[in-house]
Amino acid sequence: MSANRPVRVLVVDDQTLFREALTTLLEARPEVEVVGAAADGAEALELVAALAPEVVLMDLRMPVLDGVGTTRRLRAERPEVRVLVLTTFDGDDEVFPALHAGAVGYLLKDASATHLVEGVLAAARGESVLQPSVAAKVLARVTQLPEQPDGPRPQPLVDPLTPRELEVLQAVADGLSNREAAQRLYLSEGTVKNHVTTVLAKLGVRDRTQAALRAHALGLL
Repeated sequence: MSANRPVRVLVVDDQTLFREALTTLLEARPEVEVVGAAADGAEALELVAALAPEVVLMDLRMPVLDGVGTTRRLRAERPEVRVLVLTTFDGDDEVFPALHAGAVGYLLKDASATHLVEGVLAAARGESVLQPSVAAKVLARVTQLPEQPDGPRPQPLVDPLTPRELEVLQAVADGLSNREAAQRLYLSEGTVKNHVTTVLAKLGVRDRTQAALRAHALGLL
């Protein structure tokens, strides 16, 4: 994503009226360029290949190929594309499959226009975007997992995190943006961004949500 041009977005939703309204809403914002719209996952995969969007706004319940299946395909075939789920549903059966499939964010359709645009921009930067109710579910899941002393243990990191990287990781797990983490830690936003990149690499994950999950599994937080 360049600071000099809008983020390229593909809208994917099987409801024609909502798809058109969302496209109109986003096109009114100079930070965003809607490059196309798809009615199902199969069409979305074709348009991603043809239009090269940076962010895909993904509905979950669709015919032909649903949002989770489409997200999984995109993560495998086009990992540079960020998937931001936009749906009506926030139950465990929707949230966790979508995040495990590779979505970097999860918003509900009642989000404000400002929140939605901010989410698209954050997703384009590789940041996690979680509706508060969804963030609460993720934190509850990772902090309330029962102990399994006889089960397999996560492998320790080959390259341990530094104290500063652990502070940045904690900020990430708390759901802070790079700017908010910079304010908390009295660092520049660029420095935080560099630390986040290093933390993701050391943890062997591709986004901030997965980093928080792996950090909790490893007992780092």
